[in-house]
Amino acid sequence: MNDLTVPDIEGRLSRLTSGGARPPVLPAADVSYVLHDTPVGTLLLATAGGRLVASSFGDEETMTNRLARAISPRVLRQPAALDEVRRQLDEYLTGQRKAFELPVDLVLATPFQRLVLSDLPDHTSYGKTTTYGQVAGQIDRPKAARAVGTALGANPLCVVIPCHRVVGSSGALTGYAGGLEAKRFLLNLESKT
Repeated sequence: MNDLTVPDIEGRLSRLTSGGARPPVLPAADVSYVLHDTPVGTLLLATAGGRLVASSFGDEETMTNRLARAISPRVLRQPAALDEVRRQLDEYLTGQRKAFELPVDLVLATPFQRLVLSDLPDHTSYGKTTTYGQVAGQIDRPKAARAVGTALGANPLCVVIPCHRVVGSSGALTGYAGGLEAKRFLLNLESKT
């Protein structure tokens, strides 16, 4: 057995790095994610198969476990895979963009959430709001305003799918996964145009 000393190890490392050796490159994950700091808080962004599957205010451990259960256990933090998502999100949050051009997948949503979320961008335009009751009526469930609110509260694609544009019947701001200050920020941003 070889006994190595710290100088021996340092010498070997020096020879490896000076000889052009590079750190290992991890293969692409089935799910790539990044934590992205924004004016409305930190969002966990994740893609799978080239589609955005999460833009969430949820905590990292909970969300990565959810992604692992729903999509694949190979969930790796790979920021470069989300460069385009981050660029579009930053443009939106600085008022330079009004719509996202990203392929999305509602794999983390329940069937009812999919029903509510899939048509939401078509019914709420930039700078305009709608109510939970109106959304319920649009999906032919006029008495399901509370269920719509619950579905929107668990939106796995916050900001990108604009659940922040849905308000109470009186126009009052009600729950939002990122908090009411985040919802207010997003609505104020959109109202400036």
